[in-house]
Parts: sequence; structure tokens; C-alpha cells
Amino acid sequence: MKILLPDSVPLDPTLPDGVRAVMYDATAPVPPEHRDAEALVVWGGSGEHLAEVAGAMPNLRWVQTLAAGPDSVLAAGFPDDIVITSGVGLHSPTVTEHALALVLALLRRLPQASEAQAAHRWDRRIGGVQPLHPEGKVTTLIGARVLVWGFGNIGQTLAPVLQSLGATVRGVARSAGERAGFDVVAEEDVEAELARTDVLVMILPSTPATEKALDARRLAALPDHAYVVNVGRGSTVDEDALLAALTDGTIAGAALDVTAVEPLPEDSPLWDAPRLLITPHAAGGRPVGADELVAHNLRALLESRELRNVVER
Repeated sequence: MKILLPDSVPLDPTLPDGVRAVMYDATAPVPPEHRDAEALVVWGGSGEHLAEVAGAMPNLRWVQTLAAGPDSVLAAGFPDDIVITSGVGLHSPTVTEHALALVLALLRRLPQASEAQAAHRWDRRIGGVQPLHPEGKVTTLIGARVLVWGFGNIGQTLAPVLQSLGATVRGVARSAGERAGFDVVAEEDVEAELARTDVLVMILPSTPATEKALDARRLAALPDHAYVVNVGRGSTVDEDALLAALTDGTIAGAALDVTAVEPLPEDSPLWDAPRLLITPHAAGGRPVGADELVAHNLRALLESRELRNVVER
């Protein structure tokens, strides 16, 4: 059996006897001499390259993407009898770190501090004696109400970290209930929850149902002092509505690690939006535990057992 591993990340999974690993260039389509492989690991390649080989690998049985969201693999058009598994869980630690960094940067006014530093100005509005809970502002996670929209693996990793710093955390998912010890509200009730939210963290996948989920109406439901952080997918936020909210001051600020078009075009008005912090899709990018996941799923495939993170189609 041949398994193809991308050269975009160091991989060295434990392989069963009889399995041969071949490294391929992730920036190009799988070369013709290796399209006889039965297993394909995907990371960092383009959707166009995947689409080029989706119907040209007759022995292919399994595609493992190391991305948490399998949208590019699903869009490539692999036959229905090929098992597709995602990288859910591989990015939870790193995306949690980045989401926390963005939340704290907004709350502790680091962008304003950076501007003051560039101007050689000691800004007494940021430092010195400060009230813990100033009127009409949120400057700490202590007592803050944080809503995590998209309460999957990453959200459930982030929530206890935020809670440990003093925040009250609730999740939003398709159905209400309790997950990982946190209250979760249903998406149809999100607007009522937004009205009492200090920080909204978006970790939604890109699907037709999540397209511009955070739209003008839902942004308007947030209090003026609220912050928005998106570390999910750029398509889930109506960027025109977000720009208007920032310009009009109907939210306090926002941080985007993802945008609808990536890279963000140089002429995008988001670059100059007030109180907006932008990072270049930097939250993930480093799958943690990829070797173990690939090895586990490879063994499961060979033994006709259930694979981990199977994507329903």
C-alpha cells in the first residue's frame, strides 16, 4: 500500500508493515507516477490541485486532511466511496492560544498602546490608575461575559482557559444543552444572547448555513462596548456590516484572523477600519498530533475499523 504525505509539514507516522510512504510537493498536483496511491494526506495545498486529481486516482480509498475544516477537500469532488477524515483537534491548542491573544489584546488595548509607542507618547488613558470596570467599557476578562459561537473542539478547549481568567463563558451551537460543562444556546436564540455579551468569539466552519452568520442584524444586537474576534472562517462574518459597525462605533472593536478573501487585498477598507486588529490567518497552521492521527486512521483503514474524524457527506 502507498500513502502520500505532503512536504508542507514534517510528518513521520508509524507505518504498518507493507505500507510505503511517499512525500509529494504540496504546492502542485499529485504527480502521475504516484496517482496509484491508496491513501492521501493533505495539508497546505490548493483546492484546484485537489480537484485536478480527485477523479484521477483509481486506487484511492482514503483522504486525510490535516485542516480542521474539510471544505477544500469536499469541494474537490472526490468520489463518494472515498473516506474523508478531517484534522479536528489538531489545531485546538494553537487556535486557543491565538484567540486568547486577540481577546486580551483588545481588552488590554494593545493596539492603542502600539500606536502611542510609535508616536513616542506615554498614554495615560491606557496605563496608570484605572478602574477595574469603567463605565461603558470592558477592559478585563474578570467578570466578562464571553460567547463562543461554534462550540466544537476548539471552542471547548478555549472556554475553560477564558473561565480560568474570570470570564463567564457560554457557547452557541445548532442545538442547546451542555457541552464540556458549559451552557450552550441554540443558534436560533443567538440574538438574545448577543445582547448580553461583552466578547464574541467566532469559531464557525465555512458552510452554506454559516455564510455571513454574523450579519448587520446580529452585530446590532451586541452592546456598544462589545468586541468581536473571528478565528473560524472569514465567510462567516459580513465584512461590510462589520466595517459599518466599527465606523459607527456600535461595537468597541474587533480582531480578525480570517477574512472572506485571503490574502486580504491591499485595497480592502478593512486595513484602515477603526479599532480593528488583523492577523494573517495565523491562529492554526501547525497541526499538533498529526503523526498520531495519520497512523491511527491508517491502521483503522487496513483493519476495516472506524476511522477518526470521518466527514459525513
